[in-house]
Amino acid sequence: MPTPINEHTVPWPAPYAERYVTAGHWAGVPIGTLLRAVADRTPDAPALVDPVAHGGAGVRLTHAELAERADAAAVRLLRLGIARGDRIVVQLGNSWEFVVLTLACLRAGIVPVMALPAHRRAELTHLAVHAEAVAIAVPDRMRDFDHQRLGHDIAAEVRAATGADWHVLVAGDDVASGGVDLRALCGPATEAAADRARLDAVAPAAGDVAVFLLSGGTTGLPKLIARTHDDYAYNARASAELVAAGPDTVYLVSLPAGHNFPLACPGILGTLLAGGRVVTLPSPEPGRVFATVEAEGVTHTAVVPAVAGRWLEHATEHGAGRLATLRVLQVGGARLPDELAYRVRPVLGAALQQVFGMAEGLLNVTRLDDPEDVVCTTQGRPISPDDEVRIVDELDQDLPEGEPGLLLTRGPYTPRGYYRAAEQNARAFTADGWYRSGDICRRTPGGNLVVEGRDKDMINRGGEKISAEEVENLVYRLPSVSQVAAVAMPDPVLGERVCLYVVPKPGETVTLEQVRAVMDQVGVARFKLPERLVLVEDLVLTKVGKVDKKALRADIAGRIAVGATPVVGMGVTPGRR
Repeated sequence: MPTPINEHTVPWPAPYAERYVTAGHWAGVPIGTLLRAVADRTPDAPALVDPVAHGGAGVRLTHAELAERADAAAVRLLRLGIARGDRIVVQLGNSWEFVVLTLACLRAGIVPVMALPAHRRAELTHLAVHAEAVAIAVPDRMRDFDHQRLGHDIAAEVRAATGADWHVLVAGDDVASGGVDLRALCGPATEAAADRARLDAVAPAAGDVAVFLLSGGTTGLPKLIARTHDDYAYNARASAELVAAGPDTVYLVSLPAGHNFPLACPGILGTLLAGGRVVTLPSPEPGRVFATVEAEGVTHTAVVPAVAGRWLEHATEHGAGRLATLRVLQVGGARLPDELAYRVRPVLGAALQQVFGMAEGLLNVTRLDDPEDVVCTTQGRPISPDDEVRIVDELDQDLPEGEPGLLLTRGPYTPRGYYRAAEQNARAFTADGWYRSGDICRRTPGGNLVVEGRDKDMINRGGEKISAEEVENLVYRLPSVSQVAAVAMPDPVLGERVCLYVVPKPGETVTLEQVRAVMDQVGVARFKLPERLVLVEDLVLTKVGKVDKKALRADIAGRIAVGATPVVGMGVTPGRR
């Protein structure tokens, strides 16, 4: 039986919890109950559209139909033996099944662990074991990858290690023997009133964990971020208010729905809580997106800078007439270059809202009525009056306004620690609860933040955070590698890509193909695979003997600037220091 979640979470101290309740941030109502109340008020309003489901036939649900399906799915999960407080790893694409299953979990008090479609055996097994999950939800196939087979492999591995029952929930047309048909599980209700009564009687507490999000941390595989019903509902509601979401909002989800940004900033949950409609698409490919915006009357959506760039290019070439209904484009996940920001409204016709946040909590947004220079050159300010932000130096001393430093934060939707991670918590949080984000920011006189970079050793590839340490540990599996350093390589489309500096053992050679093959063999997400290899005789060190990642980042930037474009480059380090 899984360990009770609360034994390994870090609660907010009582005085802070009381402050957030008194301020009205924490409503004391679980998210599933809040969503049922929306369905009661506007049962016939459209809530969810999946235009590509079932071979293009599509799925359309009203708020009442969505609530009833979520309730029916919740009861069916309970009948499978999955109980309140149990964890399910959710690895689904953007689809109606993702939304119904997520809402079902929220209603039953079952906790979804939000994996990404790109994750493979290494990440998924880690999440399943660390969360003590009892099930995994996967598509049958996605982009020519057999997720169903991988799900069964992970289930067999976990069963062998723990002896526990394990379920594989499969969304697709071909559910193999031993799997649970997720589409049937999320199908129409047959006893809606009885389902609702049963779930209302056993609703989770508002302080219970609602969902596990994944960290984008630097120390190996992802850490789990426990978001409660109270804090995550506030996260979604406050975001919805600042993007002017309401019953007429049509929100398009084209980024991976398991990310915090499209899930609750305001994303799926904030839109539904505001009484609006959610439209899902499997990818942000501009041709399909532009057509869907026109067909569904999309008013709001969110992208990362690389996608914003592709949309701007597409609109410049083909026109933006199909985006006539689009009112707000949120851009986050990485810093949006100012030159692209200034083009959003003139080219796409939508207001830009920059979003700078983290799954660990703090969200900053530009306001819709901010001056253009604020919208286009800053990453906004906190969404809550009770968000606390400090900009400090390396000794945690506060810095003057305008001076860049390390961002520390705490607040009503920023948890005080990771799940089952005492050692990491000691590094990532101060003794009085400030989260060390690893971001280097400066604060403007108007209170807006400008992101200057990262302090942590992390690579941000199009919004996907990659731990350099994880990549390095995998590359050391090659016996021909003596030393390795993974660094961010600048890229005009994705912002950064993974570059490796490798010192081969004497008489040995290392190729990019060998590196990628060993990482594939382990089974990691393909977005983590290095895309350039530089062979060197030595790695440059700092004065204290550590690998000088700053010098290596400068070196690869210089190589790119002078046109050194081959995938594999030979060179020696800049001299030791």
